[in-house]
Amino acid sequence: MNRYRRGKPEKMMVSNSRGGKSAKEPRRGASGGRVSLLGKLRSYLQSHRHLFFSTVKRLASEPIQTLMTSLVVAIALGLPAVLYVGVVNLQQLGSRVETTTQITVFLKIDSSQKAIEQFQKNLISEADVDTVEYISRQQALEEFRILSGFGDVLDMLDENPLPPVFIVQPVAHFQRDLVASEVLVAKLKGMALVDDVQLDMKWMQRLQAMLVIGERFALSLGLALALGVLLIIGNTIRLAIESRRDEIVVVKLVGGTNAYVRRPFLYTGIWYGVIGGILAWVLVAVGVQWISGPVARLAELYQSLFELMGLGFFGLIVLLLIGASLGLIGAWLAVARHISSIEPK
Repeated sequence: MNRYRRGKPEKMMVSNSRGGKSAKEPRRGASGGRVSLLGKLRSYLQSHRHLFFSTVKRLASEPIQTLMTSLVVAIALGLPAVLYVGVVNLQQLGSRVETTTQITVFLKIDSSQKAIEQFQKNLISEADVDTVEYISRQQALEEFRILSGFGDVLDMLDENPLPPVFIVQPVAHFQRDLVASEVLVAKLKGMALVDDVQLDMKWMQRLQAMLVIGERFALSLGLALALGVLLIIGNTIRLAIESRRDEIVVVKLVGGTNAYVRRPFLYTGIWYGVIGGILAWVLVAVGVQWISGPVARLAELYQSLFELMGLGFFGLIVLLLIGASLGLIGAWLAVARHISSIEPK
């Protein structure tokens, strides 16, 4: 009995110890799975880092081909960037000019002073007119003499060629309402003594329409040249794949997957796009700096502080992202088409 009682606990202890071992095994397996996952992730990152630097070394070993391809990409990215810079500067110039509904009314030269005074009273009595400013023929001539610098030429004239002018400012609700302003212009043209009427706001409307056309033209050109970038990088990657066909076959013989084989070519396409984006930014910056001097001198003649705006740091980032994206897409299209067709025999 004692032996039986002493033996029974021993068997139970053995069975419990075995049960404890089996309970701990899943925890070792889970930790092993986590270690394996971290190892795979570390190996994946190391592979990408190795391909990143090896691609840079390969491109640096062929500087002429790399520079030529990158310059083509830079020109394709730089042309729409130049148009964009031009549109932005025109918008900046237009924003500095106040959009006004001021109307200039030119009277006939032979109008008598009494008729002009009566015409001024009629304008002031109009409900749509806020203020009226009269500029006589002599005042207009003096202002033109000062602003133009042709005083000696004007002294040679037998008579004053400039007509009397009224500067009419409509009421507030005409501001930025081109249709209503044009109705008022037509009404003023029908009055007696009026020779011509000009709406100062109209040229701003024309400028805005031209800027919209410029923006759409720049976008259309950018899309067309982006397609060209895809074709250029895709053809370059295709030639690189053909030149490394034997290397690709060997990699696949030792178990390399298509994903592993295409990574260096994708990095090559990205680098072509990035270098092209940097060169495009440099070309635009040099062009802006080249013409900024003449533009500044022209602005001084008009007593303006206008300065040309370039792409800046934000423009550089945008060009880099666009170039890298186009390079990646072009390389992916080329790799997806040609890598799968190269198989060991």
